[in-house]
Amino acid sequence: MTVEIIGREAEAELDWLTLCDAIEAGHGLPRAEIADAFLYRGKDTLLNRAAWIDGLGQLVKCATVFPGNGALGKPSINGSVTLYADTTGELEAVVDFHLVTKFKTAGDSLVSARRLARPDSRAILIVGAGTVAKSMIEAYRAGFPEARFSIWNRSPAGANALARETGAEVATDLAAAVSAADIVCTCTMSTEPVVMGEWLRPGQHLDLIGAYRPDMREVDDEALRRAQLFVDSRATTIHHIGELKDPIARGVISESDIQADFYDIPQGLYRRRSADEITIAKNGGGAHLDLMTAAYILAAWRGR
Repeated sequence: MTVEIIGREAEAELDWLTLCDAIEAGHGLPRAEIADAFLYRGKDTLLNRAAWIDGLGQLVKCATVFPGNGALGKPSINGSVTLYADTTGELEAVVDFHLVTKFKTAGDSLVSARRLARPDSRAILIVGAGTVAKSMIEAYRAGFPEARFSIWNRSPAGANALARETGAEVATDLAAAVSAADIVCTCTMSTEPVVMGEWLRPGQHLDLIGAYRPDMREVDDEALRRAQLFVDSRATTIHHIGELKDPIARGVISESDIQADFYDIPQGLYRRRSADEITIAKNGGGAHLDLMTAAYILAAWRGR
């Protein structure tokens, strides 16, 4: 078997909406088996994520997180992605880590927004101004081509830089910007809520991306109480991420308040039920989504 080596040049072959279709199709296959393993050296982390989906294949994604790399002028997150054949387990492809991560993360939330945001959504607020924020603007533009974007960031310089690069506007009043938006996307590293439930209005959709540890939150309890709650995967969010784990432990919400995850898409359960409800989708990632994304990238590369 020829092993494909796929780098960032493959991005020219990719399409956000086709990726969304691939992610949804992946959730029509048998439920993924997933496993994560962590190793630590002080503040440095090695994360191994593995997934197996019968009918699609197997994937191992290794990520290194070295916070001190910024001082060296190097990326703080690096890694590798290996994809294995479904029927034989042979190595099929080595896919660029950053390419898979970009499309998996943004594609995940675009799947949610296409199903949960009102079709007439036009005003999109991005909270945060990092790499994920830029990817989300790309993804939302594919799903909502008439949208206009605003960016709020704790550091105005970061918001201004991303606004210049993407043609978005800069929001200076977060509360007013949240209230005016049809879609709010949070992609921060915050350990305390930055978006408050009292700012929300009927009909809005929120995509929550940033919080990935048990000590992280991006919205407050009131936002969770007011909204219909959805997750990409119950298995990788409810008992692992502070956005849900903390309020469930305190009785603010319960597991039964989670309306659906992506495995409920084939049954038609992952959807907005009224024009006025507020919807929140928590993006937890997961190696199974890396597998679906890497398999899509491999197919697009081979079909170029």
